[in-house]
Amino acid sequence: MAGLLFILSAPSGSGKSTLVSQLRSMVQDLDFSVSWTTRAPRGSEQEGREYHFTSRADFERMIAADEFLEHADVFGNHYGTARASLTMAAAHKRDLLLDIDVQGAAQVRRNMPEAISIFILPPNPEVLAMRLMNRSRAEGGVADSVVKKRLAMARQEIENYHEYRYVLVNDILEKAVEELTAIVVAERGKTQKESTVDAELLRSRALAKQCLLENSTERLRPVLASFGLSM
Repeated sequence: MAGLLFILSAPSGSGKSTLVSQLRSMVQDLDFSVSWTTRAPRGSEQEGREYHFTSRADFERMIAADEFLEHADVFGNHYGTARASLTMAAAHKRDLLLDIDVQGAAQVRRNMPEAISIFILPPNPEVLAMRLMNRSRAEGGVADSVVKKRLAMARQEIENYHEYRYVLVNDILEKAVEELTAIVVAERGKTQKESTVDAELLRSRALAKQCLLENSTERLRPVLASFGLSM
């Protein structure tokens, strides 16, 4: 692949979509892979923007044809990333961002260990529950049982945080956007000659370094504890 591959994962309701939108407005030459799904559109979602919506039969046909880089079943619906996304990004010499769950991320890392993986954590269960309820209202109302199921799934997903290279906490949006942008800039700058490194890249490297899993213990400990998890 000509460019870098970034994997972004987070529990539903963690603000990942907002972060991706902000990131793409701030950095150039970053393609976004629109996933395929068999679930119905929610709220104001549009075909080709949030997802490519398809039938279960067509999705299973794509699986049989090995058209997916990864795919998973989540709450009874299929989700997947088409291999064509990688091909198109490589053809245009652009980096590619995948917004995928922990199941899909594990599949991609096995096949492409060089991928740069980033996990987004909500600050605590209360904030996550509030965001899920707000999303529920935006979607026209979702049963409380579905929200509870998403909260339970979030805890299971968070248990996988240690499999990612970088971990961010989306407590303050502006800060999370700044950190996510710094990671992309720092990773892109790894091949840059030291004689050409400017102050902006140095700043991004320092901020990205703070977000590395091994450097995030103190910040992550209270967040994980709020979900009943330990490091």
